[in-house]
Amino acid sequence: MSNFLQWLGSVTLAFLREFGQISILFFRIITNIKNLVRTRRQVFLQMEHIGVDSLPLVLVIAIFTGAVAAWQAAYQLKGMAPLSFLGATTSRAIITELGPVLTGIVIAGRVGASIAAELGTMKVTEQIDALEIMAIDPVRYLAMPRVFASVLMMPVLVLFANFIAILGAYIVANYFLGVSFDVFFGSVKQFFVFSDMTSGLVKTITFGCVTALLGCHIGFRTSGGAEGVGQSTIRSFVLSAAMILVLDYVLWMILF
Repeated sequence: MSNFLQWLGSVTLAFLREFGQISILFFRIITNIKNLVRTRRQVFLQMEHIGVDSLPLVLVIAIFTGAVAAWQAAYQLKGMAPLSFLGATTSRAIITELGPVLTGIVIAGRVGASIAAELGTMKVTEQIDALEIMAIDPVRYLAMPRVFASVLMMPVLVLFANFIAILGAYIVANYFLGVSFDVFFGSVKQFFVFSDMTSGLVKTITFGCVTALLGCHIGFRTSGGAEGVGQSTIRSFVLSAAMILVLDYVLWMILF
């Protein structure tokens, strides 16, 4: 029993310590927003990396997500409601849940892990120490542009993903289930609620911030050479994906 309590206490202290470190990093990033113009080149580079370079993968996943959502919705509606509601069912599921969450997990794997790997490599090779010697704040120069670019580009990616996913759902509905364009998009228009869109975008902003923040935190804390960089990369993706699912539940309770 005493060993269990000791383990529980050490885990709790480690969690609180890391939560405090992440909170301090987030506060420092917020205070460095005033230097946004000064670091605009880094911000634009990160916007390209996070947004433009991630777009093809996001769109491929989105179109098949929409297609699967249409099949699943048709199966659920079978014998309960006419397929004329298929457009409304799939579009609301995509806008409120599937688009934000799946895009967030894709970005966690592609961007969050790469941020941790890049900053972790800089940490173990003492490049971050060199920046501090030159009186360059690593949070301003490295962390703030990545977090800001992630917060900015995630809603854009999700808007594209939502559009393509709904298009994928329509293709399945039209060519395989016999639902016409007018019927499908008529139900989308009839049951569309603007708050669904805004709530989904609030989710994506939160997911983007958390993903980049965790990547920066883990990268700055990397040690142990190449092996440590690999562990940081895996840890960044695992924690980001887990936090996206946890925050999805919390935000659903708050926003809907």
